[in-house]
Amino acid sequence: MNPPDRTLLVRNATVLVTMDGARREIAGGGLFARNGIIEAVGPSETLPTTADRILDLDGHVVLPGLVNCHHHLDQTLTRNLPVAQNVNLFRWLTAHYRRWAARTPEASRTATLAGLAELALTGCTTCFDHAYVFRNGCTVDDQIAAAREIGLRFMVSRGSMSLGQSRGGLPPDDCVEREDDILADSERVIARYHDAAPGSLLQIALAPCSPFSVTPELMRDSAALARAKGVRLHTHLAETIDEERFTLARFGKRPVAYMEELGWLGDDVWFAHAVHVNAHEIGCFASAGVGVCHCPSSNMRLASGIAPVKAYRRAGVKVGLGVDGSASNDGNNMLGEARQALLLARLQISLRPPEGPDTTLSTSDPARDAEWMTAREALELATLGGAAVLGRSDIGALEVGKCADFFALRLDDVAFAGGLSDPVAAALFCTPGRAAFTVVHGRPIVAHGEVVTIDLAAVVAEHNQHAARLAALSE
Repeated sequence: MNPPDRTLLVRNATVLVTMDGARREIAGGGLFARNGIIEAVGPSETLPTTADRILDLDGHVVLPGLVNCHHHLDQTLTRNLPVAQNVNLFRWLTAHYRRWAARTPEASRTATLAGLAELALTGCTTCFDHAYVFRNGCTVDDQIAAAREIGLRFMVSRGSMSLGQSRGGLPPDDCVEREDDILADSERVIARYHDAAPGSLLQIALAPCSPFSVTPELMRDSAALARAKGVRLHTHLAETIDEERFTLARFGKRPVAYMEELGWLGDDVWFAHAVHVNAHEIGCFASAGVGVCHCPSSNMRLASGIAPVKAYRRAGVKVGLGVDGSASNDGNNMLGEARQALLLARLQISLRPPEGPDTTLSTSDPARDAEWMTAREALELATLGGAAVLGRSDIGALEVGKCADFFALRLDDVAFAGGLSDPVAAALFCTPGRAAFTVVHGRPIVAHGEVVTIDLAAVVAEHNQHAARLAALSE
């Protein structure tokens, strides 16, 4: 016997932001969904009047669920380590590798739950996680089980590191894996978990970690396997000048050219960071259909640089946003990340070349108005942009046929006081706190400002015990 249909009605939102083709923002808006899929969006009076679950969101702004397309949830275990607070990427990684390798499956579960809970409380409904350290009994399965517990839409990588220090890589040899083992487990994980169907709550990607932690052979073999199995490809790229120096010294090429040589420029690929690129490389991304995940908070914390997001968008490159690892951000705030992207893009237009635009005009000149990132552009990066980067046409907007993924913010929150002349832009400019509701596939994960699918207090208490053990370890 088939289960009965489950219906959801959202009504009376002060404003409902659709992010549809017309970018409608509907006063008094709502939506109706059946089994997690939207069947109607519009003014509340045009919608059905009954449903299994009704959310009356008078006094709220409702937005499409945010899409986080680059994260390292296990790093929630190693936030704010004193030894890694004031260093750049390579020294930061060196301080963390062995701690990450020492985590247990139980620690990985609590890190995944804590990180996803924090994301859900800030409007995130879809998270991609780049897991790449698998030692001490840990597997991708640990994170998948935890994501199912809390209920977020999840995409996770069977990532990898194979190039240890003895072979010229950055990670210690005891933190990397054999390439045959990596590929065999990659095939296992895809076969067991990947769901390519519309509305999927779980997908797999293959993600060798970086040019300085995997071999060219593993990059090529991972790409071949991913394409044979129909899953996407991901890696860190062009994050720092140190990485550029590494690829030039080892391969005689800049990072983007190295990826091109390996067959890694394609519309099934997205790169994290992509900070240090030139105009030619941006054009290569655009022509190949490559996506980019911008991680502004991490790039600032590690002094990596500012990604040319506006230049990417002008060229037609798909751009989404990522919180990145909790130990290079120390938070899992997806709405805050969208705000950070807005502010960092504005900072960039005041800089001199090569970081800023090649112009002598003041930022006060009206001729430069198009250079300013708007709040709605930043929200687009965090919704439609992330969906495009992950290859998903079923999320990122509130329209008929898409998944019922959304979040709501209370407009009577003190953070909005005085800012209600434009409540949509206020979602970024006014730094609101927790989401009042976060709904994934028609199911509330956050209700009235609290996570309702797990016992979060118990998770945090256990998580802090695991984190204390890792913090006490030496490098």
